[in-house]
Amino acid sequence: MTDVSADTRGSGRTGRKSDKGGNPISRFFRSISLFVSQILDELRKVVRPTRSELVNYTIVVIVFVTFVMALVATVDFGFTKLVLWVFGGK
Repeated sequence: MTDVSADTRGSGRTGRKSDKGGNPISRFFRSISLFVSQILDELRKVVRPTRSELVNYTIVVIVFVTFVMALVATVDFGFTKLVLWVFGGK
């Protein structure tokens, strides 16, 4: 029968030195290094669009923005005419 202490059972630790050890400056730079490495790992997962997809997406965005601009301009023009008619403007 083996004796497993309650401190190590189920804690998920692998016997590594705790991240709380060391001086604050080395912990700071270690955390910055970890942050940058995680960013680079995530950027490696990014799927970049092909040239034709990028052109299609750009055209869709330009058409959509133009449509919304025309819609807002039309509603603005209509409200302007309505307000001028209600309040007797020229």
